[in-house]
Amino acid sequence: MSVCRSAAVALPDRKREHVLASWAFGEHTGGMSESDLESLRRLKYRYLRTLDLKQWDEFATTLAPDVTGTYGERLSVTGREALVTYMREQLGPEVITVHTCHHPEIEVDGDRATGIWALEDTVIVPTMQVLLQGAAFYEDRYVRGEGGSWLIAHTGYVRTYEAMVSLRDLPSFRLTANRWTAAAVPADVGTTDPGATKV
Repeated sequence: MSVCRSAAVALPDRKREHVLASWAFGEHTGGMSESDLESLRRLKYRYLRTLDLKQWDEFATTLAPDVTGTYGERLSVTGREALVTYMREQLGPEVITVHTCHHPEIEVDGDRATGIWALEDTVIVPTMQVLLQGAAFYEDRYVRGEGGSWLIAHTGYVRTYEAMVSLRDLPSFRLTANRWTAAAVPADVGTTDPGATKV
């Protein structure tokens, strides 16, 4: 427990509630400005959005030139160009991804910062009839770049769990919307309902 929080415990109830509430809302951040915290949150959200929307040029702007990425036990990548190239090639329009992060724990120390994020993700590959779901905790490092903008210096996780299912085992499964359909689904993939893609 920090010195400030320890001191707060000894205060009368009403005063203690005020101190702890102000801490929770960023008034006591140990040198961390609310501006930095918000910038780091938005950086992570932009990383996730551009990853899922396959907006690779903007995705690259979230990364430091010498970024490293460690995704589970099977994948490690070094360098912005290598990381963007890998994602572009492996997560093309034939792959649907949904990455959601929440419960951030961010610490700022000058021009460097760290962040832990709870991750839940889903991957659907219609052409292979596979659905994958998993969870993990991202452990990120950030660096303040030129102009004061934050960049991701390292990102990675160890899986809490990962599960895969063949969509052949789910005969009722239908994609009723897929923004990548025109680019990803072969013309001979049948449908049973108007606007629905059978996978």
